[in-house]
Amino acid sequence: MFEYELVKLVNGVWSVRSRAEGETFHPVVGPVAEARELYVAQLDLPRRIAEAGREFVVWDIGLGAAANVLTVIEAAQERAGDLRVLSFDQTLAPLEFAVRHGDELEYPKRFVSQLSELAEKRRVSFSRGKLSVSWEVVVGDFPTLLASDASKSWPKADTILFDAFSPAKNPAMWTLPLFTRIFGLLDPARPCAMPTYSRSTMLRVTLLLAGFFVGTGRAIGEKDQTTIAANSLSLIEAPLTRDWLKRARNSTCAEPLREAVYRREPISAESWERLVEHPQFRDVPSKG
Repeated sequence: MFEYELVKLVNGVWSVRSRAEGETFHPVVGPVAEARELYVAQLDLPRRIAEAGREFVVWDIGLGAAANVLTVIEAAQERAGDLRVLSFDQTLAPLEFAVRHGDELEYPKRFVSQLSELAEKRRVSFSRGKLSVSWEVVVGDFPTLLASDASKSWPKADTILFDAFSPAKNPAMWTLPLFTRIFGLLDPARPCAMPTYSRSTMLRVTLLLAGFFVGTGRAIGEKDQTTIAANSLSLIEAPLTRDWLKRARNSTCAEPLREAVYRREPISAESWERLVEHPQFRDVPSKG
């Protein structure tokens, strides 16, 4: 049985489904529309890439079928800049599937040669419009890669595209130790934002306890909000305020995962004490 299959979403757009995980990539509005809103527009990436004055570094955590990175490249190609992408995934099978099904998916069609080279050699460099792109993919178990000494030599990120399967399916990618490690690898002098599709209270508590500032991310289709984390409050349009703490306190699913086992629990006393002392809730006033 094939690992992946094409599925048509309710809006008529084709996407990719993992049979093993039972999850569809970008299931709400489709690959390109989701990436445009969640990453490109929310983070103002074309402008930031062009104005960086150096390589603008993107960590692409969850390469999948490459829709997120390709959408960023397409959006930024009209402005001169240098984009360096470091992608991570445990398999290149979805990438290879996207190359084979470029006609149906549409977004890979203009990048078939580049994606084929990336799959074969694990790196590729090319120009698209005025944009210079250097793209590398690291294949392996991301939590293991992240914990290795080699991660200290990764180029420091300006933006992180975080697109792992859901915590219920892939809890190892949503733990407090993982996000704490990501935060620790960032350069405090280089503002970096990390949007993701989830809006769960557990995720937001986890990100805050890992050290990030956290806010309400933009809507995607019928999903009225997502989540954005950053090492600088200036990158967050709508930071969580002290009013949100009541939701965290009352939630039946707010305690961070500390190991790769999915479970739902209220926030612990220890986590609550740390949460209310987060600098964000001193700097961001309550509403009203």
